[in-house]
Amino acid sequence: MLALDLPLTQTQANACSGSPFLCQYDYVTIGFSIFCALLTFLIVYLVARHLSHRKPGKLQMIFELVYGYIRDLTYTSVSEDADFVITIALTIALFILISNWIDFLPLPDPIRPIMSDVNVPFAMGIVVFVVTQWYSFKVLGFKGYFRRLSRPFDMHPAVRTLFIPLNILEDLLKPITLALRLFGNIFAGTIMVALIAAFTQFLSNLHPFGSVAANYPVRGVLGFVGVLILGAWKAFDVFLIGAIQAFIFMLLTIIYFQMAREGDEEEGHGTTHDVQQEQRQGKQSLAAT
Repeated sequence: MLALDLPLTQTQANACSGSPFLCQYDYVTIGFSIFCALLTFLIVYLVARHLSHRKPGKLQMIFELVYGYIRDLTYTSVSEDADFVITIALTIALFILISNWIDFLPLPDPIRPIMSDVNVPFAMGIVVFVVTQWYSFKVLGFKGYFRRLSRPFDMHPAVRTLFIPLNILEDLLKPITLALRLFGNIFAGTIMVALIAAFTQFLSNLHPFGSVAANYPVRGVLGFVGVLILGAWKAFDVFLIGAIQAFIFMLLTIIYFQMAREGDEEEGHGTTHDVQQEQRQGKQSLAAT
C-alpha cells in the first residue's frame, strides 16, 4: 500500500465562537486568493502601461487576441450594449488561468491551488449568478423577468406554467454546476499529483537486489523516471487542463448572460441583434453616401 498525502485537509481557523459554517475560514486559501488577484491586476496593469500601437509586444498581442475573441463572442451572443460582460469574462478567465498555472511552481505545504478548495469556485459561481440575475431584471424588466421563468415561449401558457419550477431550479443550479465543474477538475489534478509522487517514492525505495549498495543505481533510475512522469503530468494538468477550465468557465459565464436575455425579442425590451445589425448597416450606408 502507498502512504498518500492527499490534499484533503485544509488550514482552517475560527473567527468567532458561532457556527462553523459562518465562523470558520481557510486562511491559506484567502491569502493565496488575494495574492492571485493582485498578480492578475499587476499583469493587466503592466500590459496597459506599455501599450504600443506601432510595435506591440508579444504579451500585448496575446491580450488583444483574447480580448478580441471575448468581445466578438459577447457581441454575438449577448448584446453590443453589454461591454461590462467582456470585463467580467476576461477577468474571470485571467484569474483562473493565473491561479491554475502558478501551481506548476513547487509550492510549499500547505499552499495548494485555490480552485481545489470548493469555496473559491462556489464564490465565483454565486457572483456570476447574482450579476446575471440583475442583468436579466435590468434588460427584461419586472414582467419580462418573471415571464422568462415560463419558457419555452412557443407553448401554450397553461403548459408553460408547468415549466416554472424547472426553470427556477435550473437557474439555482447554475452556480453549483459552474463551481463543481471547475473544482472537480482541479481537485482531481491535485489527487493525481499526490498519487504520482507517492508512486515515485515507492519506486525509489525498491530493493530488487540484496544489498543496499547494489540498489543505489536502480533506485536512482527509478526515482528519476518517476520525477519525469510527475513533471510531464503536472505540465499537462496545469497548463492544458488549467487553460481549458478557465476557458470553459469564461464561456459559460457569457452563455449565462445570453440566457438572461431570453424573451427579449418577445417583450421588446433592449436592442435585439437584428436591430443592431440594421443600425450598423444604416450607418455604413450613410457614411458611404
